[in-house]
Amino acid sequence: MSAWFRIPLWQRVIAALILGVITGRLWGPDAESIKIIGDVFIAFIKMLVVPLIFFSLVAGVASIGDLRKLGAVGWRAMLLFVVTGQIAVWLGLALGTFFGPGVGVDTSGIDMGAPPPPNEATWREMVLGMIPQSPVQVMADVNVLPLIVFSLLVGIGILMAKEEGEPALRIFESGSVVMQKVTAIVMELTPFGVFALMAWVAGTLGFDALMALGKLVFLNYLGCALILALVYGGMIKLVARQQITGFFRGIVDAMAVSYSTASSNATLPVTLRCAERNLGVSNAVASFVISLGATINMNGTAMYLGLATLFGAQVFGVDLSWADYGMIALLGTLGAVGAAGIPGAGLIMMALVFGAVDVPLETIAFVAGVDRIMDMMRTTTNVVGDAAVAVTVASLTGEIDTAELVSADDI
Repeated sequence: MSAWFRIPLWQRVIAALILGVITGRLWGPDAESIKIIGDVFIAFIKMLVVPLIFFSLVAGVASIGDLRKLGAVGWRAMLLFVVTGQIAVWLGLALGTFFGPGVGVDTSGIDMGAPPPPNEATWREMVLGMIPQSPVQVMADVNVLPLIVFSLLVGIGILMAKEEGEPALRIFESGSVVMQKVTAIVMELTPFGVFALMAWVAGTLGFDALMALGKLVFLNYLGCALILALVYGGMIKLVARQQITGFFRGIVDAMAVSYSTASSNATLPVTLRCAERNLGVSNAVASFVISLGATINMNGTAMYLGLATLFGAQVFGVDLSWADYGMIALLGTLGAVGAAGIPGAGLIMMALVFGAVDVPLETIAFVAGVDRIMDMMRTTTNVVGDAAVAVTVASLTGEIDTAELVSADDI
């Protein structure tokens, strides 16, 4: 057993993916008999959605420490986080719509029932639906949008309570850590769930599903590359008015660590060091913006949530309205905020977005096996985004040593 755990999780998942595909191709439609193992894995993921969002969002908002910090530095950072997050999720939606990675997959062998009707709620009903009339009922129904609103309000309330809110803050910070540990436990089930689900997919849906999966991986990398080059590059050049080459060379160490670990939290010390030593960002700005960004700035994840939702809708024939697109954009950004900075957390956030627009959770069966491959690139995008916002905010507030940034060309 100890030898099993000495193998990195992502290697176990890739091996399970390969074995699952081989098993499914050899076994054929009868591979559906082991799908129950994958269903159990998905059930555990659904179990984590509410507590993980609640504790992570409350702790993330409250970790700002003081509402007054949302001054010259804070509001600029938050604005850039929100704007880039929206750009990222709409980019994912655009890639999914234009390239159609899930179009053409024959799901006739799967008994999914009738596709759900498109969401025809008016904007007034959607606004009212965001207000949690009963937080307990919202949690019981896994109604994620009002849950997010309630979580944000609780976090702000803790900030406003100041010293009297510190005991509550410690509870939520502890709860966030505990839920990350629980998530890590559930992630250990991933190889078994992936094996069963991929055997089912390969045996029931055949080669077309595997080709669609490969297209999804390609679009994930393409979307992240566009964010790195256009969104972050444009921010550094046009807003911060700094050298793009100097920025990317200065952050290369953090990019390497983030890609190999697929964890924003694990990369945080390296990102801070790169921002201060290589990019010339002051300690005050770097520590605030990058630490906050590691919690709430997940542009790679936001892009992927939009792309994966379109993928699932196309695979299972779910007709999405423009209101659904808007809901995906909103929840993709907020879901990325609630995603823990650990490997596999984006997989859990899928359940949040999918459920809101009636995309079947069986979509996770397609992506779980290669999620680690995509997660590595998404995490790199997230980490570079934290540094880009830090450099931009520091440039706008005069908290940057330009000579340090320029010298990064020699790294």
